[in-house]
Amino acid sequence: MEDATQAQAYAEADFSEPHQSFVAHFARLFPDFRGGRVLDLGCGPADVTIRFARAYPHAAVEGIDGAEPMLRLGREAVTRAGLEGRVTLTWLRLPDTKLVLRGYDAIISNSLLHHLADPRVLWQTVAAAAKRAAPVLVMDLLRPESAAAAQALVNQHAPDAPPVLQRDFYNSLLAAYRPDEVAAQLRACAMAHFEVGAVSDRHWLAWGHV
Repeated sequence: MEDATQAQAYAEADFSEPHQSFVAHFARLFPDFRGGRVLDLGCGPADVTIRFARAYPHAAVEGIDGAEPMLRLGREAVTRAGLEGRVTLTWLRLPDTKLVLRGYDAIISNSLLHHLADPRVLWQTVAAAAKRAAPVLVMDLLRPESAAAAQALVNQHAPDAPPVLQRDFYNSLLAAYRPDEVAAQLRACAMAHFEVGAVSDRHWLAWGHV
């Protein structure tokens, strides 16, 4: 989202339910995780990044994103949250060798996969950047069965959103993957041991240890 209007609309939208659910899913699936260096792939305006840092006070979270307007809003949010000491946001577009062998203690990603031209880029980055046995949680939109079903989800979950956000939500739903497709991506990247499943009418979750 390079357009400042798009980024502002996204940052101002209320994603508290799915974003807090993401953090809750991580806590449920990885109860032994206490902290360390965490990579947030596709952090956007940093709402999930901030929620994760608050949930794990012993974590230092590095968010990366390829849209500078999103990062500007994210940095403002990090400052307001008083988390500048533990949260850093960096401009970076995948694939990027800067992340190779960084040895992150955990990797998280929300709603990035459907933006990538080649989905393997995400999974290959995860494998290259994570410490061995690091927990990984990825969540993204779930493609509905039809364009009509996508529009119904927009009508249900974003009836009062600005038109630009409704349009982006609709297009993102149609660009998203289904759990069986994600499982195939994981097998192709030697990550078949990861689990994948739908967790709402519009989201799937993939998780496992590298």
